[in-house]
Amino acid sequence: MSSPAQPVAESLVQSVDWLAIAPPTLAAVVALVVLVADLFVSEARKPFLGWLSVAGLAASAALLLPLLDGDRSTFCLTGDPSACSYTADRFTLVIQFLVLGGALLAALLSVTALKDARGRLPEGEFWFLLLSSAAGAALLPASRDLATLVVALEVASLPAFALVGIRHGDRRSSEAALKFFLSSVTATAVSLMGISFVYATTGTLYLTRIADRIQHVDGRFDTLAQTGVVLTLVGFAFKTAAVPFHFWVPDTYIGAPLPVAAYLSVVGKAVGFSGLILVTVVALPSYADVWGPALAALAALTMTVGNVGALRQQATRAYSAVRLLAWSSVGQAGYLLVPIAAAAYSDDAEHAVGSTVAYALMYAAVNLGAFAVAALVGRTSPRNRLTDYRGLYARNPLSALLLAFFLLCLAGLPPGVIGLFAKVTVFSAAVDAGLGWLAVVMAVNVVIALYYYLQWTTLLFRAPEGEPVEHRIPAPLTVAITLTAVVGIALSGAPQLVLRFADTGLF
Repeated sequence: MSSPAQPVAESLVQSVDWLAIAPPTLAAVVALVVLVADLFVSEARKPFLGWLSVAGLAASAALLLPLLDGDRSTFCLTGDPSACSYTADRFTLVIQFLVLGGALLAALLSVTALKDARGRLPEGEFWFLLLSSAAGAALLPASRDLATLVVALEVASLPAFALVGIRHGDRRSSEAALKFFLSSVTATAVSLMGISFVYATTGTLYLTRIADRIQHVDGRFDTLAQTGVVLTLVGFAFKTAAVPFHFWVPDTYIGAPLPVAAYLSVVGKAVGFSGLILVTVVALPSYADVWGPALAALAALTMTVGNVGALRQQATRAYSAVRLLAWSSVGQAGYLLVPIAAAAYSDDAEHAVGSTVAYALMYAAVNLGAFAVAALVGRTSPRNRLTDYRGLYARNPLSALLLAFFLLCLAGLPPGVIGLFAKVTVFSAAVDAGLGWLAVVMAVNVVIALYYYLQWTTLLFRAPEGEPVEHRIPAPLTVAITLTAVVGIALSGAPQLVLRFADTGLF
């Protein structure tokens, strides 16, 4: 005779779609394997851990291929199959590809950086932290409830703090990690407060249920719900490095090992923007009149402050090249915010969000390429000033040509065709949504950015000071530069490969 509790227990059992969760799961498993293997591998064989991590990230990305045949969901409520904690749809797969591909390229840069460090960086811990962060970043776009979203966000962020400060005895690295940690923890606390308010007014954490219930909140709780929405957005605005939550970016990029800065510039942004899209477009479409104007103002402010900050960099200042890339990434975050803000005013929010994803894919490829060349120059010029790039064409013609191509893509100039088309897509999203003033602000900022991108580009082809010294490029760095160049050139030749996301939508 079965007990009355048995049917209840059976109703709580959820089936797990292991294929759907395979990409982030494999990254997490490899992280644990690396951590344990580090205990038994001798110092001379530590580089093996790096190649194991690279292989793990490549395998995780490859596991996205079987998921292309259709949407899959798991960890769903047995009584309501539409309320799921994990969904692998087109949006999820594209962002997971961006995250795992970005982490893979950062890992290739790290193999060389760790070898050059000659034991000053703990290799086992480094790879464990990088893989753990990548696993959290890959989980986040698939999250469809606020609890999973916050857990994924923190799993992606906490290892990143340690990666920034992993250089023992380096004061600049420690200060950068502390600033990154304190500001991020504050933003997370604010965001959790907002999520608790949203939960209090709706009684659910599932995004699709929140979208339905928050429209029918008791009038007495309207203020609580609106406060929850605003506080939740503040937390994700920090992760995207939107102004005024950007102050940690320049110091963090300079203090961190260069591959970690490259990782944060792409994967960190992907985490922030995918979370922001899920919270606004999926969970809170009925509050578009709250988050729409707020994001539009943030976009205008972010792109302006970022580009002006990049414009003010002095070529002879230490780490000015990395500082310029840091401020440039803030400016690029402003462009990425434009289509999300436009989604609040558009009848087709998916089309607008697709523009952000298309731009993010372009930005990820060419920005990682720029960081890869910066890592190459940094091997012979540790202070990585803009003046160190003078005459790079005479020392290493191919690297100079590729860096020029990456910078022109970021500027939106031919032959960087994909950069031009991606900017036009973002620009048209603002115009179609009736945000003409934001389109004008964006156009002005594009012109400002042209100056500093072209200034850096011209330095590459000037006569070098003194005898040119050839750069020997290690194999992992060669692979990273080659992959980013191939993707950038392929997208410039066939921009429809990513721009179709702006036309067809993602959800």
